[in-house]
Amino acid sequence: MDFRCSAASLAGGEPLAGTAPTERAWLFVEYAGPWGGRAVQESRLPARVRQALTGLDGFRVQLIRSPAAERTRRTGVQVVAATATPHGFAVGAVRLAGPASVPELVTALDAEAPAAGLPSYDGPLWLVCTNGRRDRCCAELGRPVAAAVAEAWPDATWETTHLGGHRFAGTLLALPSGLTLARLTPASAVAACAAVLAGDPPVDLLRGRAGLAPAAQVAELSVRALHPAGPHVVGEHRAGAAGVLQVAAGAATYAVTVAEEPGPARRQSCRDGLARQTSTVTATSVTATSVTATRLP
Repeated sequence: MDFRCSAASLAGGEPLAGTAPTERAWLFVEYAGPWGGRAVQESRLPARVRQALTGLDGFRVQLIRSPAAERTRRTGVQVVAATATPHGFAVGAVRLAGPASVPELVTALDAEAPAAGLPSYDGPLWLVCTNGRRDRCCAELGRPVAAAVAEAWPDATWETTHLGGHRFAGTLLALPSGLTLARLTPASAVAACAAVLAGDPPVDLLRGRAGLAPAAQVAELSVRALHPAGPHVVGEHRAGAAGVLQVAAGAATYAVTVAEEPGPARRQSCRDGLARQTSTVTATSVTATSVTATRLP
C-alpha cells in the first residue's frame, strides 16, 4: 500500500529521455468537476458533450481545470488545441459560454490545421498532470507543482488529466514548445518554466518534446545538451532498432546515432501491481556534420 511508482522509478535510475507523449494533436477542455481514471467518459459532462469528445478522431483529448480559479474568476469553458510543427506546437484557444457549445466546436476542428483552426494563442501554457484517480503520484506530486506554477503564471497554468508516465511525477507539458518535464517539485518547476521561457530548459528534467517519436526525442535532447539554444528540428532516418537522425540546432547540424535496447521490468503505476517490460532509447554518438557559424557551440 505504501508503494509509489515515482519513488521506485527515481530510485531505480530510470532514464527520462524519450518518454514524452508522441501525439501530434491535442485538445484540452475545461471541466472543474470530479475526474475519473477515464476522465472524459467518467465525467459529469452532458452525455452529448462526452460523446463528441470521445468520438473525436485525430486528437488526444484532455480535461483541464485552473488551480488559480478563485483569483482568475473566469467564466465559461476554456478550450485549447495544439498541433505539432517542426519547432513545437501551434496553439489555438477559445472561451465558450458553456459545455453545450463544445460539440459544435468539435465538429469544426482539423487535426492537420495549425492550432486545429482555433484563434491563435501566443502566450505560454503550463499543463500539469494531477489526476489522482489515474495514479496517486500524479495527485500527491502534481498538485503542489501546479499550485506553485500558478502563483507565478495564474492565467497560464492548468491541471490536466493525463500526460502519461505516472512514475515521472510531477510531470508538466509546456506549450508552445511541447517540452515535457518530469520529477518536478514546486521549487524546481517554477525555475524550470522560467528556463523554458528563456530558451534554456533544464535537460536533466526533460522527457523530450511531445509530438516526436521516442528516438527523435532522444536525438534532440542529446543535441540540446550541447547546443541549448533552439529551435531544434529533427529529421528522422531509421533502419530497424538503430538509426541516424539529423538534428538542426541554430547554425549547426548534427548526426545522432540512436539505439533501442530492452530495459528491466518495472511497475509503471501505483495502481497496477504488474511489472512490465521496458525499453530504453539512447544516443550512442553525436557528430557535427555541418556548421555555418565560425565555431562549434
